[in-house]
Amino acid sequence: MSRPNLPYEQLVDTCFEDKIGEGGLTRAAYERALEEAAPALAWLKEAYEKKTLALLRVPERADDIAPLREVAAKLLDNTTDLFLFGIGGSSLGAQALAQLTGWGTQAHLHKGPRIHIVDNLDPQTMQAALAATDLRTTRFLVVSKSGGTVEPSMQMLAAMTAIEKAGGGKYMKYHFAVLTEPAKDGKPNALRTFAEKHGFPTLEHDPGVGGRYSVLTNVGMLPAHVFGLDVDAIRAGARDVLAPVLAGKPAGEIAPAIGAALSLALQRERGANICVLMAYADRLERFLAWHCQLWAESLGKDGKGTTPVRALGPVDQHSQLQLYLAGPRDKMFTVFSTETAGEGPEIAEAFRDEPAFASLAGHRIGDLVDAEARATVDTLARNGRPVRRFRLKTLDEYTLGALFMHFMLETIIAGRMLGIDPFDQPAVEEGKILAKKYLAEM
Repeated sequence: MSRPNLPYEQLVDTCFEDKIGEGGLTRAAYERALEEAAPALAWLKEAYEKKTLALLRVPERADDIAPLREVAAKLLDNTTDLFLFGIGGSSLGAQALAQLTGWGTQAHLHKGPRIHIVDNLDPQTMQAALAATDLRTTRFLVVSKSGGTVEPSMQMLAAMTAIEKAGGGKYMKYHFAVLTEPAKDGKPNALRTFAEKHGFPTLEHDPGVGGRYSVLTNVGMLPAHVFGLDVDAIRAGARDVLAPVLAGKPAGEIAPAIGAALSLALQRERGANICVLMAYADRLERFLAWHCQLWAESLGKDGKGTTPVRALGPVDQHSQLQLYLAGPRDKMFTVFSTETAGEGPEIAEAFRDEPAFASLAGHRIGDLVDAEARATVDTLARNGRPVRRFRLKTLDEYTLGALFMHFMLETIIAGRMLGIDPFDQPAVEEGKILAKKYLAEM
């Protein structure tokens, strides 16, 4: 049920009652949900044609590449350490891209500057991070769409203070670059005003693309270029997922529409209020975190939405699978796997002489990971748990770009089906206002 030329297969048969029993979705409910997805697809196609949703035009852009390369060159000039300051959508996409290089995993092989993506604000972490680097050769990229997000502003000012104390104040403009919205009605936001005052290079955050949808813009592509990734391949993957939507294909032939229909139909018919995404690849861990924000912040409105949960295989088989198999029947599962069979370190044939380990002899680490991923899918299905599977042919820039677009479209389609705006986040603002109030009172 996915286009054969995509870099992934989306297998959904084990979501249906006729395959897994009463925990599965009826075909009739699924077909009704697909019909509901059709207006959302028509809306997306029209939004592309009328240029009313900037996100849909981003994958075909090329005009923003030269400016980001220019800023990247400045950030990499005589640099040992590079910090990215941002939070949520301003950081999670970059982290997901960074993991293609092994960043954030035990497999990371350090090449070029050390990358520090300090997205969560913690005083001890920030103090230790700044203390562990040579500030003379450390650069900082600050990302904030609105220019008013307090966490990256706090990080930026803390770094500037540390540089000033270290005697490097007169070189401050060489340490920072800023990515934020352009001026509105001739008035720049606070961060842009500050950057211009201090001579920091700046790039424009597309004002029509919200933070959690911004990974394909320069918010993700600038870090991707810094990481040495192929930004053209990332956007090509996104284009290929979007193509059938723009071609007006029916919902049943569009992978993201299939996913949205499954999710909402399972919630309605089977009470699947939790969506668990489990990846059998360390390099997808941050992608799962990116998805959690996207899905939760986009759809959790007016008492609607489902709760995203992320898990990593095989490790979370040992920490969560018991609950998934024998706990409440309130979940839809999505399992990601790559083609790991035959990959990784090999176990010598000589261990066949060890009775306890004979079954492992002659195999590679990837053989076991492949077997465990398939076993998890089959075990969930045999226990009546609806589970779809994404089989990735390879995990590279093209594939990750395709996955980004798939899940952004899946989220938007689900939001339209629910009758909510998937692009705002009104409930988040109250907490921001109170935090600023409490800080002022300290």
